[in-house]
Amino acid sequence: MTTPSTSAPSSPVRIAGLDAYRGLVLALMMGEALHFCGVAAAFPASALWAFLCHHQSHVAWVGCSLHDLIQPGFSFLVGAALPFSLAARGMRGQPRGAMIAHAFRRALILVALGIFLRSLGHAQTRFTFEDTLTQIGLGYGFLFLLGLRPRRDQWIALALILVAFWAAFALYPVAGPGLDLASLGVPPDWPHLMTGFAAHWNKGENFSAQFDRWFLNLFPREGPFVFNGGGYQTLSFIPTLGTMILGLLAGGVLKSERTARQKLTWLVAAGLAFLASGWLLGALGLCPVVKRIWTPSFALFSGGWCFLLTAFCYWVMDVHGRVQWAFPLSVLGMNSIAAYCMNWVLVEPAAEALVRHLGRAPFLVLGPAFERTFVGATALLVTWLVLLWMHRRRIFIRI
Repeated sequence: MTTPSTSAPSSPVRIAGLDAYRGLVLALMMGEALHFCGVAAAFPASALWAFLCHHQSHVAWVGCSLHDLIQPGFSFLVGAALPFSLAARGMRGQPRGAMIAHAFRRALILVALGIFLRSLGHAQTRFTFEDTLTQIGLGYGFLFLLGLRPRRDQWIALALILVAFWAAFALYPVAGPGLDLASLGVPPDWPHLMTGFAAHWNKGENFSAQFDRWFLNLFPREGPFVFNGGGYQTLSFIPTLGTMILGLLAGGVLKSERTARQKLTWLVAAGLAFLASGWLLGALGLCPVVKRIWTPSFALFSGGWCFLLTAFCYWVMDVHGRVQWAFPLSVLGMNSIAAYCMNWVLVEPAAEALVRHLGRAPFLVLGPAFERTFVGATALLVTWLVLLWMHRRRIFIRI
């Protein structure tokens, strides 16, 4: 009598395209150190530098630039990585309760780390919850619970989140003509104010802005909170969770038994559908596409781009195996927490140190207009070399 042999399930295959995409997002974020807008100001007639400046900046309110796709990319990729993480933990035999506890502990650490980094240079802790890490942290525990649920439940949760958030803004009363906009950080002649139904999503006076005027004043502050200068708001973590769910759905497809062609078809079709639906909601005036308050239409529009970029990176790297070109990006993407923190604590000090020790002359080769760009590029190279050293020694920061 023979006993059938059993073999341990293999570990989930790492998707190289996700690492490359994550590295691209980090590169775009860190690329702020290149100061393209300064060069554009020095050459106002140059369409090229104007284009680069536009896509290295957030749009004022309605619309979307490449820079506006950085935070959605981070959020989407957190969701895309989750199915692989769950599979790996399951194969290690980790109990579900322990996994959930770890997820909420990770969420708390992300929020705390975001507050810590935002407090650098301030006299006291700066309790603010609109940056990338805190927004992801506020929704991560709920994302993890959804990751344990069937895909149908994930789709339902996505729809409920976006519709409920849209309704909260739509039902909040529009500010009357007597409102002092300047007191809310909005100049009266600001050209981006909207009228009609779209006015429910105006800067300074909307559902989320009113919430922050209550919520953020519960924390110790240097002075009472009245408005966020950029219009960013705490409750944006709710539609950000929607973006993470989109990533969760994409990750489920990539981890599935579908063929590579089927995966690519699904990702591209989803990308085009979400891109079109987000744009259409804005074009019809039902919900403007605004990144700063992460409107549901922005979640759909930016999510569409995230699907398409994921498809492209997967097609190039995992389907065709062309991975060497993206190695500099993978160094960033495989150590994303370290790279994110270094962008806050290393890039600017490195730039200052370079000028201090080398002087300005090496960075003035092409004239004063490019000085900050050259300094920033060199500081980014120093930061990348530190990450390369960590990469070669397999030092990866995990939370």
